[in-house]
Amino acid sequence: METSKKEEEKTLQNKIDFAVVFSVNGANPNGDPLNGNRPRTNYDDMGEVSDVCIKRKIRNRLMEAGHKIFVQSDDNKLDEHTSLRDRQSKFEKQFKVTDKKNSNKNGFIKAVCSEWIDVRSFGQVFAYGKDKDAADSQGVSIGIRGPVSIHSAFSVAPVNSRISSIQITKSVSGEGDGTKKASDTMGMKHRVDHGLYVTYGAINPQLASKTWFEDNDAEAIHDALKKLFDNDESSARPAGSMEVIAVIWWKHNCNNGQYSSAVVHRSLSVAPQDGVTDPKKIEDYSIKLKKLEKLEPKIFNPNNVVLERV
Repeated sequence: METSKKEEEKTLQNKIDFAVVFSVNGANPNGDPLNGNRPRTNYDDMGEVSDVCIKRKIRNRLMEAGHKIFVQSDDNKLDEHTSLRDRQSKFEKQFKVTDKKNSNKNGFIKAVCSEWIDVRSFGQVFAYGKDKDAADSQGVSIGIRGPVSIHSAFSVAPVNSRISSIQITKSVSGEGDGTKKASDTMGMKHRVDHGLYVTYGAINPQLASKTWFEDNDAEAIHDALKKLFDNDESSARPAGSMEVIAVIWWKHNCNNGQYSSAVVHRSLSVAPQDGVTDPKKIEDYSIKLKKLEKLEPKIFNPNNVVLERV
């Protein structure tokens, strides 16, 4: 979608790369529904937290900070809307997106990007069927590419041997006449006893100009990453069991970036200390950050973990 030169000058002008290091202790960071809700792992037995899971947490932190969020979860929403379509229905009607002759898709895209920070950050697909009440209606799909991309997080060391599974029971049957325990009283609970995970991401100025994503939006994302697990506790993730160890934030001095994202992300090295085969605490890891000429990162390190500059 075309934007005016004046509007482009207001959007993010400098490419940003970032990395987040976080720890897991006695929690299930991201259960796999296809594997009995055991913590996700890849074929190398490394723990995994999907990018979708991380984006959900970012959205929640942004919402808590007062930003408007389009993709709200049913158990944590701040409005009365019952579905995504219901939430944006006013814009659908205003810009007649399902009307073949009179639709204003460009106006719709600008409106939804201006309204919701997660749409202008991550993008969104708005898909519509035909409007039965409009003779000239047709199915339409409007795709928006967001400037913020995030990788899945992977553990630094294998976690399969450090996944504990316990059987749990209810003290009261959920069904039956109460004379004996019903089948629904039994269950399983899984946790990663310890793991250190790393995820990476980037913010693209070219795409930012298409969604009206500005510098203050980037700062909101930065703040959300620092508070990624605040108010995120559940029975699977007890309070304090997941913690942000460090956020590294590289802001380039130009639109395309002084280095590729791959080079920037490789400048961070997180690995078990030499001789440590079974890391169990943060001190068992080596965190090193290679210096890149004229690209000095902003580092959030709340626990003053040793982060070696090389």
